Amino acid sequence: MRILIRLFFKVLRRVLMPFMLIYAAISKPKPIQRSDEQQAQVDADCQQLSLYQFSSCPFCIKVKKEIYHLALPISMQNVQRDARARQALLEGGGSVKVPCLKIIHDDGQEQWLYESSDINIYLQQRFAPLVS
Repeated sequence: MRILIRLFFKVLRRVLMPFMLIYAAISKPKPIQRSDEQQAQVDADCQQLSLYQFSSCPFCIKVKKEIYHLALPISMQNVQRDARARQALLEGGGSVKVPCLKIIHDDGQEQWLYESSDINIYLQQRFAPLVS
């Protein structure tokens, strides 16, 4: 029975994947604009971030849309296609669950942040420009 359930969801993902990718492409928000100095600082800060994701995961798409909106050059690790990224997620985060944002703090400590809403809140608090 468990095999049938897995097979069902695997087939469902394969059928829905093109639609999810099209949705992701056409629903991108407009990226925010920063001065060159501000964007350079954001670029430097993003060197400490990495998003572990699946291309067609709706929760990953939600996070990637926020990353695009905030104009963040965060590296993307596709754990479906990259066995090393999958292993790093399992060892560092404790489970192969996406999306997951790996944050390396200034003191070298790693934080693995799961849940798309929590990731988006973190990114907004850290990188969204203050409205005056």
